[in-house]
Amino acid sequence: MHRVGSASNGNNSTRPRKEKRLTYVLNDSDDIKHCAGINCLALLTSAASDGSDYLFTGSRDGRLKRWALGVDRATCLATFESHVDWVNDAVLVGDSTLVSCSSDTTLKTWNALSFGTCTRTLRQHSDYVTCLTAAEKNNNIVASGGLGGEVFIWDIEAALAPVSKCNDDTVDESSNGINGSGNLLPLTSLRTINSSDNMSMHTTQTQGYIPIAAKGHKDSVYALAMNESGTILVSGGTEKVVRVWDTRSGSKTLKLRGHTDNIRALLLDSSGRYCLSGSSDSMIRLWDIGQQRCVHSYAVHTDSVWALASTPAFSHVYSGGRDFSLYLTDLQTRESSLLCTGEHPILQLALHDDSIWVATTDSSVHRWPAEGCNPQKIFLRGNSFLAGNLSFSRARVSLEGSTPVPVYKEPTLTILGTPAIVQHEVLNNKRHVLTKDVSGSVKLWEITKGVVIEDYGKVSFEEKKEELFEMVSISAWFTVDTRLGSLSVHLDTPQCFSAEMYSADLNIVGKPEDDKVNLARETLKGLLAHWLRKRKQRMGSPAPANGELLSGKDISSRSSTHSRIEADGSSENDAMVYPPFEFSVTSPPSIITEGSHGGPWRKKITDLDGTKDEKDFPWWCLDCVLNNRLPPRENTKCSFYLQPCEGSSVQILTQGKLSAPRILRIHKVVNYVIEKMLLDKPLDSLSAEGSIAPGLTGSQSQHQAVGDGSFRSGFQPSQKLKPSIEILCNNQVLSPEMSLATVRAYIWKKSDDLVLNYRLVQGS
Repeated sequence: MHRVGSASNGNNSTRPRKEKRLTYVLNDSDDIKHCAGINCLALLTSAASDGSDYLFTGSRDGRLKRWALGVDRATCLATFESHVDWVNDAVLVGDSTLVSCSSDTTLKTWNALSFGTCTRTLRQHSDYVTCLTAAEKNNNIVASGGLGGEVFIWDIEAALAPVSKCNDDTVDESSNGINGSGNLLPLTSLRTINSSDNMSMHTTQTQGYIPIAAKGHKDSVYALAMNESGTILVSGGTEKVVRVWDTRSGSKTLKLRGHTDNIRALLLDSSGRYCLSGSSDSMIRLWDIGQQRCVHSYAVHTDSVWALASTPAFSHVYSGGRDFSLYLTDLQTRESSLLCTGEHPILQLALHDDSIWVATTDSSVHRWPAEGCNPQKIFLRGNSFLAGNLSFSRARVSLEGSTPVPVYKEPTLTILGTPAIVQHEVLNNKRHVLTKDVSGSVKLWEITKGVVIEDYGKVSFEEKKEELFEMVSISAWFTVDTRLGSLSVHLDTPQCFSAEMYSADLNIVGKPEDDKVNLARETLKGLLAHWLRKRKQRMGSPAPANGELLSGKDISSRSSTHSRIEADGSSENDAMVYPPFEFSVTSPPSIITEGSHGGPWRKKITDLDGTKDEKDFPWWCLDCVLNNRLPPRENTKCSFYLQPCEGSSVQILTQGKLSAPRILRIHKVVNYVIEKMLLDKPLDSLSAEGSIAPGLTGSQSQHQAVGDGSFRSGFQPSQKLKPSIEILCNNQVLSPEMSLATVRAYIWKKSDDLVLNYRLVQGS
């Protein structure tokens, strides 16, 4: 997607501005579990917390969780939900502040011991934020790195200082990631470090805090590490070099060269003298920063090294990566041992006393024995080997079949996740989506309710898709992806309002069967039902009546200037949510969207307390839900010609091309033909066998639009079962229940206007 700059979009330009999208993420019934790979781990021990040990996990599902750790179990106490993309890293600073970073380009700070309270959103990166590091003894210093070579050094205490109102988006004061009433931290001066190691001051127009920008990387940064006091920072990425920085000034002090591929993991000892690096070249290197050289290389892995953790004394290193294996290596003697081998690449490690937590591309987290207090115990078990110093040495040993035997076969504890969805298919009815997860389980979701309606187990996805095929055509009103491990349903205006169905087809009781139901509008009503109730309670006013304007002047102003806004007059604007659009409250979906104020946000629909105003939602969404107005829509009508079959004795008078809703059923076309026959010929001239209804009026005879309600006065549902007329397309007799859109898609199969033929049923 290309962004159009203001310079190229002048006053004379008519190019429309892309509207904000609304996305809702469907959650499985077991919402306490992660549903995608675990990118990061952070430990808060009893000495620094309320007496309990806590593990924080950050996932590709966009959420973080806090687990209370027991001897033989882990209990989920809180879910931190605000990021709108993968959570890539997390660190703990101060007494109880959790800092996370994401592919949504933001850092977020949280009250770590809360039930998910986001205290601030920090916006400085222009691309994915891939990694974080914090100084253990300097509780306020955090560094962040990301794509594009960006590295920023933050003083978290200053970033969390009370803010004043401003229109800048660098720092958001927020609750659960949703911006408050314009409480943004203003900027003072941006300190930029250029490639010549000099610091330049860029004064901005406002006052406030901005992080130090450490400039020098020419490409993406994937790993950071800091010493205990926070004075030395090391970084690495796709440039294959380790850069060393002075965090106090942001200037780079030196480069360490030796790796032949991307650097993916870094560690610094407490003093900042020694550095460990893990690379996609499968090597681990130990650097002496004072001497500016590599003092040891360790070839223990057969593929990329993605994760490192060291003992407190920096005497041993635990390493994991793309080869699914976890190794322990003595940095002095080079003795190595294979601790365990799993089924997924290892992404991060967290040493916890005599155990080590292992995060992988799977949604589950495992705890393995590690003997962190005395790692020599592991070598006493045997099966150890001496690490080579050339990367091909381990690969050669592996090819020779002498791979070491793992010390441990099973983890001591597993925090189970939900298998991530990896395959999906939107079915033709545009309400059901078939999915397959990493375990092979196939499920059927109803996206207008956000629930699984069928769990087929481990069956063939392709065979089940063929089995569920329906010859029906409904406009594509949403798109779906599974990037977060679950179904994310995207609604974009005006396309999302293109799909309609009859209330009878949705089994809506008490609503006229021929009423058209706009699927997106009813889905939005279901999603925002909780918010609407809370909003009504807070405002102390009755539910909005049909046509009532929004209270926000921005929205009413915006909608009034939008061309050809249409009121949906086919259904009353009530607050009722029909059963096919009632979302689960036990596993409610989460909304991801963006309003006119601040950036994107994410929140469960049941957590919307009504305080969010018009600035927090897309204007078109509120205009639909509150004002019952829909934007101009395309493809809601279908043009066609209605002609007698060749040799047919029945002919009616039509004036050229006809037009009707795409969802119009063929039995309505039959009714139209019969009415025209009655008007053109006396009743006894037709062999109708009683299928012609008495009392049929000709009120529609002069209209060339075949409408939904054209024949309600004369034809009831029971009378359409035995029509005396049949409709054909391409010489194929059409089912009375087919819609015009279905006929066009599956029978006509041409881009030009549809042609339908009619004739008397044989024997009539």
